[in-house]
Amino acid sequence: MEENTVRAHCPVCKAPFLWRSDSPWRPFCSERCRLIDLGAWLDEGYRIAEETESSAPFLHPEEQ
Repeated sequence: MEENTVRAHCPVCKAPFLWRSDSPWRPFCSERCRLIDLGAWLDEGYRIAEETESSAPFLHPEEQ
């Protein structure tokens, strides 16, 4: 195995693959998995969580 090659698992299909510095689809195993992931973002399948009151930064009463 080359020095810049690592064994990894695709985040979409979970298949093992060799992560190399010249892999065109990193962090995915193939273009198909890359496009599936892009489609999930575009269809709003993935979302970034909103801050809740408990995780929001503290505001002084006069700033509210």
